[in-house]
Amino acid sequence: MQFKDVYVDQSLKDKLLGLVHSGRIAHAQFFLAQPGSHALALAIALGQYLCCENPTDNDSCGECPSCRQYAGLAHPDLHLYFPNCITENVKKEPESSKLINEFRDFAINKNFFVNTNSWVNILKGENKQPSINIRDCSNILYHNSMRAFQNRYKVYILWAADKLYRDAAPKLLKTLEEPEDKSIFILISEEPDKILNTILSRTQLLKIPKLQDSEVADLLLKEFPTMNGDDAADIAIIADGDYIKAHQIATDDEDEAALVEQFGLFFGSACAMANRRSLAEINYPAVSEAIAAIVAQGREQQKQFLVFSLGMLRNILLNNTGNRGVAKVTRGEQTVLDNFAGKLQLKQISQIYELCNKAVYHIMRNGNASLVFTDLFFQIAKVAA
Repeated sequence: MQFKDVYVDQSLKDKLLGLVHSGRIAHAQFFLAQPGSHALALAIALGQYLCCENPTDNDSCGECPSCRQYAGLAHPDLHLYFPNCITENVKKEPESSKLINEFRDFAINKNFFVNTNSWVNILKGENKQPSINIRDCSNILYHNSMRAFQNRYKVYILWAADKLYRDAAPKLLKTLEEPEDKSIFILISEEPDKILNTILSRTQLLKIPKLQDSEVADLLLKEFPTMNGDDAADIAIIADGDYIKAHQIATDDEDEAALVEQFGLFFGSACAMANRRSLAEINYPAVSEAIAAIVAQGREQQKQFLVFSLGMLRNILLNNTGNRGVAKVTRGEQTVLDNFAGKLQLKQISQIYELCNKAVYHIMRNGNASLVFTDLFFQIAKVAA
């Protein structure tokens, strides 16, 4: 991955290149990413530049053995760490090294536009919560004590660093503060509040903004050559800088459609119950089936549904307060939102928002998912009355 292929603001690339040229590149970087950004690609491009045998002032050469190894994420001095768990192929003691081939294929196939939800779907972890665990941290310490294979930089990339297991994180403190010579650590996350402050304080912050609408549209047209330019522009506006969401919209992603349908059923039925509608309108048997389907997907997907619901509640509020144009939603989402016109007031939406946040809290702490979602349904019905 060369800098020229990374979709981030040119000023960020220039900043990193300037630090490298001046010899002031921090040994521990924290890339604060926005959803759907090219943060992982930027980290790979920086590592490739540091290890390139014939770099120019602005980019790696892309042709030397080191660059070719980086292109396949197979450079011996590139160490990738990411959330992992027990899978069909890794029955016990999971760690990043045991799933490295799957992660390489995942990242390259997605052109480095990656998020944890997509990765969890690849893992099929059977209701596990993936983490960067203590075995990964021990692996980092081991490799950091060794010399680089090619006598250049050793690059450690911790993708989704917010998944760094809290009991394991302290093992890295001394290494992040005083790594071996020519070792670079790059932590990437969209949720810095979930990372220990003692970890963050040892890194240099680099904020990666969301993509511009024009960049998203350009990417869509490159990936979908037959797409109309106006359609690409419309999708880019809805995606609001998140290329992963834009891609889902462009491909009519089944997972996205399922979330919209589940939200409409779950919240629509709760509102129908609150207003004492007919049993047919409430349709609780269908709600029970939807809850069962959400629960069966695992905790990360359960959290995803709740986070999606929080976004939809915000859009309901915008619609109901005459700010419909501010909400950036797909046609399918807007159809569902129209069903809630005038049904929920500000106070009710605020209370339901809090209920959903509490549900996220309980899900991420291994609460019984069936009970959490069933209780949430009846609590919403109570608030909406």
